[in-house]
Amino acid sequence: MPFHSLGEIEKHSREEGKSFFEVILEDDINERKTTREESLNRMHTMWAAMLEAANSYDPELKSNSGLVGKNGAKMDEYQKKGKTLCGDFVSQVITQALQMGESNACMKRIVAAPTAGACGVLPAVLIPYYKRYQETSDAIVEALYVAAGIGQVIASRAFIAGAAGGCQAEIGSASAMAAGALCALRGGDTRQIISACGMALKNLLGLVCDPVAGLVEVPCVKRNVIGAMNALSCADMALAGIESAIPSDQVIDAMREVGEKMDVSLRETGMGGLAATPAGQEITKNLKSRKF
Repeated sequence: MPFHSLGEIEKHSREEGKSFFEVILEDDINERKTTREESLNRMHTMWAAMLEAANSYDPELKSNSGLVGKNGAKMDEYQKKGKTLCGDFVSQVITQALQMGESNACMKRIVAAPTAGACGVLPAVLIPYYKRYQETSDAIVEALYVAAGIGQVIASRAFIAGAAGGCQAEIGSASAMAAGALCALRGGDTRQIISACGMALKNLLGLVCDPVAGLVEVPCVKRNVIGAMNALSCADMALAGIESAIPSDQVIDAMREVGEKMDVSLRETGMGGLAATPAGQEITKNLKSRKF
């Protein structure tokens, strides 16, 4: 039976002497009535799809609206000059987040993690890490189970859709998943993984979903960058021994409460926030006058 709280996962991990990854793997095996090999093979397929999505990025492609595209290529070119403020690795994370988000907007094949609008966060931290540290695919797959376990709890306890809870439910959830996955990759224990998750989600609490013209493009793509950067910082804090003063399950509950109180104009309707600015309205007007 899927876990309804991160506390349950921590308790199971402690009592059984198993890692976060093993707990989620066993849960998947029991829930889907499958074998360990089949479960692992399925997750390897997900990882392969992420890598393929990254490798197939087209630097010349723009979305049908013309709002999104080519920025991933610009960031890549800038990063390669070696003059970034963030340094090489973090700049690669930014580049990957932009490229994956743009690929989604351009209707390329991506992995929704947990949603298409937040598809750039998890691969943005995992792919550069995989390449920089020459990590094994097996280790990345284990981290993906950690991310999946976190995402499942958030979906069960609150929501992962922007229409239900704002962008905190999409980018926030993806950032929490990525923070936990990174923490696991760096040898963090279950408690540290859960701390990273809680801090990441807490940092993005209240983030609204306000897509200009109702498209998952502006500001969505660049918010993937913020989600990835937040995941990096929270993973490092957790690994340093820093914990959230608010337990992670309670952070998820708070996210649900905030989302439920959020005005409908700020939940993916394209009616409020940035979508309602003069520039946002002008973009919407221009797009409506076009024939696609």
